[in-house]
Amino acid sequence: MLSAVGLTYEIAAGRVLAPFFGTSLVTWTSVIATILAGFSLGSALGGLIAERERAAAVRSVRLALVATAVLMALSPAVLGLIYALGARETGGMLLAVVVAFFPASVLVSFPSPYLAKLAVEARPGREGSSLGLVLAAGSVGAIVGAILAGFVALPLAGSVATFAGCALAVLLCVPLIRGGTGGTGIGTLARKPGVVLSVAAGGLVVLATTASGPLCRYESGLSCIDVQRQGSAVYLLSDRVQQAAERSLAEDAAPAERLVMPYTQWIWARMDRDLGTDPKVLFIGGGGYTLPTMLLASRPEAEAVAVEIDPLITRVVRDHLPWAGATIAQVGFEAGVDAGPEGGEDRLGIVHADGRVFLNQTDHRFDAVVMDAFSSGSVPAHLATRETYARLREMVDGPVYVNLIDAPDGPLVRGIHAILGELYPHVEAVQGPVSPRGRANLLLAASDQPLPDLDALPEGYGAVRIGPGRAFTDDRGWVGHR
Repeated sequence: MLSAVGLTYEIAAGRVLAPFFGTSLVTWTSVIATILAGFSLGSALGGLIAERERAAAVRSVRLALVATAVLMALSPAVLGLIYALGARETGGMLLAVVVAFFPASVLVSFPSPYLAKLAVEARPGREGSSLGLVLAAGSVGAIVGAILAGFVALPLAGSVATFAGCALAVLLCVPLIRGGTGGTGIGTLARKPGVVLSVAAGGLVVLATTASGPLCRYESGLSCIDVQRQGSAVYLLSDRVQQAAERSLAEDAAPAERLVMPYTQWIWARMDRDLGTDPKVLFIGGGGYTLPTMLLASRPEAEAVAVEIDPLITRVVRDHLPWAGATIAQVGFEAGVDAGPEGGEDRLGIVHADGRVFLNQTDHRFDAVVMDAFSSGSVPAHLATRETYARLREMVDGPVYVNLIDAPDGPLVRGIHAILGELYPHVEAVQGPVSPRGRANLLLAASDQPLPDLDALPEGYGAVRIGPGRAFTDDRGWVGHR
């Protein structure tokens, strides 16, 4: 049970970190290393407790379980507090991970040596097989916890409820810890009011944490989504990062006036200048579906395929972004991973799959592609490699448009620019305003043909020169912002 809880907690920790610090190799490495360090220290300390007199060891283990439950339930709140106090970038992320997740990781593994000792003592002369069964049970529990977290708890209940569930599972273990006389855990517990009160208090804390509500309005195993309205604009946020927006206007308003985010205005201006009257365009990353909607609204003969990994985002767009939602309802259709434009009334194929999987499996050709896939505030590493863009080169006959978030002339934009420079003779780059965190939208366009100048750029955007960089590969890829 405790092994299952430990792995569920570990995966939930990585997921709940995303709205604050994003999702990358760096964040997951930090979470895994911190929690494994906690497991190691807890096992070492638990071994010392296991050597004490039986009644004292039982008391210590029970209290450790109650404390574990409280700390697990409070982990999301502690993480939010550390972030609110100013923790940022890699150093702040490491501090938040250690403070929020390390203590519970220590205590959840604290009972393991005592329980292993009981198993060994229960079968005199068969200590080796007893210990082997304990270790095997722990591994099976870890497998169950990983499956439970990834396939059930996080997608269906959300991260806050998953942490609360971990805490409740730990509290249920308290009565099962046998006392020194070998009597039943529940009977022994009933004769110890202090422990009963501790368990009850822990349960109240767990229930109180669930009353605070989820971290965001909609949550899946992949995204933590909010919708905000500011004046006439509706914004879609994923992991607290603005992913898309559209402006609610009269039906006869020009489609371009509905584009809110400057990067979409530039990409559309580039597409409008570069593409013909009936292009077939691939969008890797559906997001708010504003660019596919803009294309189909402006070019009645155009067709599009949008590859969006999270079906929840598509549902939220249909419900809350009127312009894009209406387009999906009118001309959208659910397509398979090997799909392409079908023609007729079905002009927007929606593929709920990983972008790289789609690229590997589709046989369709396109006239242009927009690379706008994000995981939190960064591009997924497997979509930022030479192999990915080489595959696009094979199946896309026209331009490639790329949206990135990076520091000016940062390592991500340099790496992608280097890849495009290897594959295309003409590459241009523009940069938007730099945020207080030192990052900006950096937009790239690559083509076999010279790219005509645009009449105007969005406010704050300008052409930039990108320095040389290392082209990312599947073997040595992008590791995320630090």
